Amino acid sequence: MGRKDYRKADTIVKGPGKAAKRQQDLGIASKATPSSSRRQKKKQKALLALGEEVKKEEIAQKIEETPIDEIVADEKMLFEDDSGEEEMPDDFGMESEESDEDLDDDPKGSDVEEDEEKLENNLEEIEKFVLPSGQEIEKEKSAPLDVAIIKNRIEENISALKNFKDKREDGKTRAEYLELLRGDIKYYYGYNDYLCERFTELIPLDQLVAFFEANEVHRPVTIRTNTLKCRRRELAQALINRGVNLDPVGKWSKVGLVIYDSAVPIGATPEYLAGHYMLQSASSFLPVMALAPQEGEKVLDMCAAPGGKTTYISQLMKNTGMVLANDKNKLRMKALVANSHRLGCSNVATCNYDGRSFPTIQGGFDRVICDAPCAGTGVIAKDPSAKLSKEDKDVRRIVHIQKELLLAAIDSVDAKSKTGGYIIYCTCSLLVEENEWVVDYGLKNRNVKLVETGLELGEEGFTKYRSWRFHPSMNKTKRYYPHINNMDGFFIAKFKKTSNDIPEKQAKPGKNDTVPGDENDYSTMSDDGEKTSDRDSGAEVEEAPTSSRKKKGLKTKKGQLLVRSGSKAPVTKPKEQKKDKQVAKEKSEKPAEEKSKKVFETKKKNEGSDKPKKGVEKKDKKEEKAEAMEVEVQKKPEKKSENNDSEGGFKKRGGRKHGGWQDVSNMTEAQKSKYFRSRAIRKFASLKAQKNKQNKKKSK
Repeated sequence: MGRKDYRKADTIVKGPGKAAKRQQDLGIASKATPSSSRRQKKKQKALLALGEEVKKEEIAQKIEETPIDEIVADEKMLFEDDSGEEEMPDDFGMESEESDEDLDDDPKGSDVEEDEEKLENNLEEIEKFVLPSGQEIEKEKSAPLDVAIIKNRIEENISALKNFKDKREDGKTRAEYLELLRGDIKYYYGYNDYLCERFTELIPLDQLVAFFEANEVHRPVTIRTNTLKCRRRELAQALINRGVNLDPVGKWSKVGLVIYDSAVPIGATPEYLAGHYMLQSASSFLPVMALAPQEGEKVLDMCAAPGGKTTYISQLMKNTGMVLANDKNKLRMKALVANSHRLGCSNVATCNYDGRSFPTIQGGFDRVICDAPCAGTGVIAKDPSAKLSKEDKDVRRIVHIQKELLLAAIDSVDAKSKTGGYIIYCTCSLLVEENEWVVDYGLKNRNVKLVETGLELGEEGFTKYRSWRFHPSMNKTKRYYPHINNMDGFFIAKFKKTSNDIPEKQAKPGKNDTVPGDENDYSTMSDDGEKTSDRDSGAEVEEAPTSSRKKKGLKTKKGQLLVRSGSKAPVTKPKEQKKDKQVAKEKSEKPAEEKSKKVFETKKKNEGSDKPKKGVEKKDKKEEKAEAMEVEVQKKPEKKSENNDSEGGFKKRGGRKHGGWQDVSNMTEAQKSKYFRSRAIRKFASLKAQKNKQNKKKSK
């Protein structure tokens, strides 16, 4: 067998290879095989069918545009020869087998007119989408529906809503069409009423079916190369040798790989166990890329488990500086520690705290990333149970936690950092309540501003959503959708902290602090219990006093009672304390004067009559001594002291302390503290005196 001579016409060449090109250059045509002729025939048939369809569409468009009278006139001109000047040639129509007699018996003009009328009637029926009647709806509820019919009805309903003026049924409103659409989506895709309403409001009608279909399909498996141990090219070659079909994730990432199929489990290869890569969704790359940590910085990951973002941060920092990985769940901490050890991240420290209390634990970070817990509406393909489990109350509760975490993350950052001062807030949810809503709350309550994320991929965030208005810089945030970007639904916002001071103007709870349509009283109630008016932006701001001097004492509102944690005593203002002292002094002076008058009157009566009258008993000597002692005490000048009781000092029984006890029931807290302190000092002094006496006796 020698080499084929491609110059000869007998040699057959298949396919557009180099040899075929040579033959074309030499002017030699390759022989057609029977398979190639069949393919050509199939192609010709397909082209003819396409041409016929295109012609039909053009005819239908012309019929819609031109009136019927003009069409009929044109048809008469085609099939009637009124002029009679020119005769048709003899050989005209020789190609057709039909004779002139057959043409006269079955004229084409009548057939064309009938076809045109049918097309017009069909177009009129297609234009208007008729809603099902009440009887049809009852039948649908009783008997199971065909899924194909509902899918077709969803598409027709969406097309009618796009051009609602022309395609709507007379007397029907847009709300009725939307209600039918939500009911069909609920039945076909298996969502609850809350998510159906939210998604139909959020996603445009053109993309609605594509969005719901994308949530039914799993996203492609992606891995992130650990550049601390290997390169992406080396890892790709090693996995291809093991039977893995993969590709780069895209131009936007230098470390990501997409896995299409694999002959071995991806989570159990020797490369995985050696820490050469990490199983991580493509959307989780983006927050770390937006954070852009620098070498030698101090970074906090508030919700770190299972460690995908933490290890990526450590990888970008090249094991320099410090990454503090925190998570509230102790069980998830095990995966965080294991992944950081496996990937060789030596600059990672882990802790188990609630992220909301983090500024008090440790602060002064250069950068903070907060992947807040969310409703998970962007990862429905991973967790289909979210279709039915998420309700309005759940979302409202999560939103409150997200706001607290965002404020804690902002407070943990040092605005004076030379290289940092940035905060990333991200969620795997698509709801506006968990994303733009929370970001707008952070802008109103802290000295921060939104900056560009540095990501080319993704859609802009909403500055307007229905009747609500957000900060104009909200277009710097990024949104990711499963049907557009082929990754999990995600939201990313990047803040730059401008000052460490907390602003005095605090946003009151208003419409922007809760889910739209929240009718509970606490959503629009102020601290005083009065209802506040809601703006379009959502929050109201309480203006601080304009005076530059700080007022002394605690700031209190009308009717507010502040309580100390230790003594539980009411805290009063300094002016009120002065008034209370004056009132106490006046009260103490009055009963003392009355008592002294009574004592003098009794003495005079006793001196005037030496012999006691009948019915009057003689007083004991002890009682007389006690009364005399009280008179002497009252005659002494009263010293200004805080130890005086509201009733004019402490009561003494029999001229001495009764059993070493004092009446302390009417004392203030300050009086009690001074009194007991003096008692302790006296006891200590008496004990010292006793010890000194004993020592002297021993020495003698």
